[in-house]
Amino acid sequence: MSLEFKNAEQLDKIAGTEFWVFDLDNTLYPASSNLFSQIDARMKAFIARAFDMPLEEAFKLQKKYYHHYGTTLRGLMVHDGIDPEIFLSYVHDIDHSVLQPDAALDNALEQLPGRKFVYTNGSARHATAVTDRLGISHHFAGIFDIRASDYIPKPDPASYTDFIARHGIAPKRAVMFEDSHKNLRPAADLGMGTVFVQHPNNVPAASEDMGHCHYLTENIASWLKNATEHIARG
Repeated sequence: MSLEFKNAEQLDKIAGTEFWVFDLDNTLYPASSNLFSQIDARMKAFIARAFDMPLEEAFKLQKKYYHHYGTTLRGLMVHDGIDPEIFLSYVHDIDHSVLQPDAALDNALEQLPGRKFVYTNGSARHATAVTDRLGISHHFAGIFDIRASDYIPKPDPASYTDFIARHGIAPKRAVMFEDSHKNLRPAADLGMGTVFVQHPNNVPAASEDMGHCHYLTENIASWLKNATEHIARG
């Protein structure tokens, strides 16, 4: 979808943006790459092995923890005492070669004024592997991963507080990109502009409140290109 502005106030927010905050999985790369499906499968396998249960039961527990805590890992830590480093090492041991360099995204980030950050519920190692494959690592001033927030994931507001403090983010001069609209609500509450990156696997139900999502796109590179052109016009 093309860039959509709802009102003059939002136009001003884009023009004054100094900080660009990007989720990683299914946001900086397309969900169609099926990279995250590898992680999802390894989470299920980890739980099945750890608790000696069938994969079907492991999947139910995985999703129960995810929906309640924001990440499966957090639930495993709270209820089961799982070592987060063992979990992260296992679930991110995947084939990143399914990703290819993204010249359009590289160019869009190059032209975009301001500082850029990756803010992920995954690990910094995984984030670096992804951005290296995409050819965009050099654009980011920092990666804020699950370790940096003491394993407190989005959408817990404490994670956002830690992120903005760590990197000196001014929320009212920031825009955040996410493929989870629930993770955009705390950002909007802080005053950030929000961009919901939609794909076939995350279409919200008609009953869900999406008022905290200021923009919608299915192509992040195109959105950034249009935003940069708007900023240049002043």
